[in-house]
Amino acid sequence: MQPGRFFVWAAVWMVVAGGAVLWGQTKAPAASFRSRQEFPVIMRQNVVAGKTPVGTKVEAKLELATLVKGTVIPAGAIFSGEVTESAAKTATDPSRLAIRMDSVHWKKGSASIQAYLTEWYYPPRMAVGESSTDTDGDNPLRRTMRGTATSPNFPGGGPVPPLGVSDKRAVIKDVDSTRQSDGVVTLISRHVNIKLDRSTMYVLAADEPAAAK
Repeated sequence: MQPGRFFVWAAVWMVVAGGAVLWGQTKAPAASFRSRQEFPVIMRQNVVAGKTPVGTKVEAKLELATLVKGTVIPAGAIFSGEVTESAAKTATDPSRLAIRMDSVHWKKGSASIQAYLTEWYYPPRMAVGESSTDTDGDNPLRRTMRGTATSPNFPGGGPVPPLGVSDKRAVIKDVDSTRQSDGVVTLISRHVNIKLDRSTMYVLAADEPAAAK
């Protein structure tokens, strides 16, 4: 190889190598929570499909400490988001409601998150015929109540659900849902106008929840 050509190739190699080093030193963007994860929450305001406008800011309080990618989001943490779809039931069209949560904050931390309201909720205990002696070893809420650490969502020793609330989730009566490929969830009902209250424990999810047991 001619000396001149050698120095040209050496210079090119140094530029490429230097670029690779700089690329490796570039900071990665902050990670946000996005996985198959459930959050039992209580809304901090009533929401009514067709009456609560799209764009309305909403909040929900986390009822049980939840483990997400090694971080415990404590009970009492506040999810913040907005209503992204709201339509009242008509004679020809179903009621539609969608809520997306974009962030969660608590006393000692916060995180970006993309979670959606699902058709799941935790009904009053007597509504599902349960007693205080019922057992369900595969249910994360019950495992939390027992103070074990076998659930991926609920760390052991977490808070106990409010008295009278079932630890088995169920589908809201007369409500179905659609899920898009990007995770967006919309609740739909052809029978009733969808309403959320401030006393029911609903389920937010970053992806479709597993089937209830």
